[in-house]
Amino acid sequence: MKDKEFVVGIGETLWDMLPDGKKLGGAPANFAYHASQFGLASRVVSAVGRDELGDKALTHLDRKGLEHLLVRVDYPTGTVEVTLEAGGIPRYDIKRGVAWDHIPFTPEVEELARRTQAVCFGSLAQREEESRRTIHRFLEAMPRGEGRYRVFDVNLRQDFYTREVLEHSMRQCDVLKLNDEELEIVGRMEGTAEGTAEERCRELMGKYGLRMLILTCGTRGSYVFAQEGTSFAETPQVEVADTVGAGDSFTATFVASLLQGKDVRTAHLRATRVAAYVCSQEGAMPKLPEELRAGD
Repeated sequence: MKDKEFVVGIGETLWDMLPDGKKLGGAPANFAYHASQFGLASRVVSAVGRDELGDKALTHLDRKGLEHLLVRVDYPTGTVEVTLEAGGIPRYDIKRGVAWDHIPFTPEVEELARRTQAVCFGSLAQREEESRRTIHRFLEAMPRGEGRYRVFDVNLRQDFYTREVLEHSMRQCDVLKLNDEELEIVGRMEGTAEGTAEERCRELMGKYGLRMLILTCGTRGSYVFAQEGTSFAETPQVEVADTVGAGDSFTATFVASLLQGKDVRTAHLRATRVAAYVCSQEGAMPKLPEELRAGD
């Protein structure tokens, strides 16, 4: 590991209990897996239980070729009941008191943080103190500067967030990603619920000193607001199998493209194409075709 720098997803690791069976999920693993498809050294940091589902999680990531720091702890491996509504839109029932609520900050995790180029973290994994503290310490240990990205993918789920967690996370990140529904919630919290979407996003950027803000609007396209300008991209039309993991693939592709020297516009368009492909496939971690992994 000492000769590498990493792209890291940190937070929840869980099994999505889908109508047709269980699939390993959680935004951090999805993010790290898709980043790895672009040739980047990626790792997922989380915790699983000393149980059968924990064994299967480790085996699954090994088979996917995804490096990981999944610590075994004395809590059950996380699960979430997923139901798909019209258009393949997922609804979640996320179980509490599980392993990823108790991710320890080990010496191995600290060493990884010091060799991280980009990290993606969310609000869900910060619902309990132990994992929230580990995420904060990881961000503090990670080097900062040009060519490094701390991405906060808001990812609001159920009632597993607070204003304090959101504001602290926005202060710690330099790239903020949220969807249009989350923008409304954050806007009401921040008193920025008036004006156009761009005006509200720009206000958040100014308040928190963000380098970029990514706003996704489902079938109505997506925006990347950067200091040098604004990029808008239409959402490609595909036959949707399910949308689980599509947002994570978008984030991973965008970050991977920036790390590979692509400009914001190219990274944005590439991310929309990958996310559309993931929507057309079942599950959150499909293998990308070569033209998507290589294309600009």
